[in-house]
Amino acid sequence: MTDPTPPIHGNLLLVDDDPVLGRVLARALGRRGFQVCAAESADACLERLGDGALPDFALLDLNLGGVSGLKLIPAILQRNPECEIVVLTGYASIPTAVDAVKLGARQYLAKPVDAETIVKAFLEDQAPNPDDAPEETLSVSRLEWEHIQRVLGEHDGNISATARALKMHRRTLQRKLLKRPARE
Repeated sequence: MTDPTPPIHGNLLLVDDDPVLGRVLARALGRRGFQVCAAESADACLERLGDGALPDFALLDLNLGGVSGLKLIPAILQRNPECEIVVLTGYASIPTAVDAVKLGARQYLAKPVDAETIVKAFLEDQAPNPDDAPEETLSVSRLEWEHIQRVLGEHDGNISATARALKMHRRTLQRKLLKRPARE
C-alpha cells in the first residue's frame, strides 16, 4: 500500500490578521501540499519577504487591521513575478476585485471559503467561459453598494469627496458603508 501523501505544490505565504483563521487555513493548505509560511499583518508579510521568503503562492486577506492587502501585491510580485496570488475578503465588491486583478492577483474570493476552493483558485485555469451568463440580475441594494464602492475607489477612499460625487450627505454615506453589502 502506498502512502497517500499530497503532491508538493510549493511555498505559500498566508497573510491574515485573524490568528484562528490563519492557523486553520495554514493547517488545511499544508495538508493539501503547500509549504505554508504565515504572517498576521502587512508589516510581518514585508518582513518575511525581506528575510528571503520566496513564495510560489500568496493568500492575502483584503483588510489587515485597517491596511489593504492589495498594497502587498506589488512587493510579493517584485520578489517573485511568477507568484500566484489569491485575495480573500469578508466584504467583496466589484471595484476591489478589479483592483486586485489589475495589480496581479489571480483570483478574488469572498469569505467564508473552504480550502478546496482556495486550492482550485491557485491551481486551476480560471479563464472565464464566455457562454456563462448570470442567471439573475443584481438587486437594487446590491447595485447601489457596488456603485458606492466604485466611486469610493475612484476617490481613493475619501469619504467626503465620495459623498460630494454621489450628491449624498457624508453621514448618510458613512451609515451605508457601515452596513454589510447586500446579498446578490
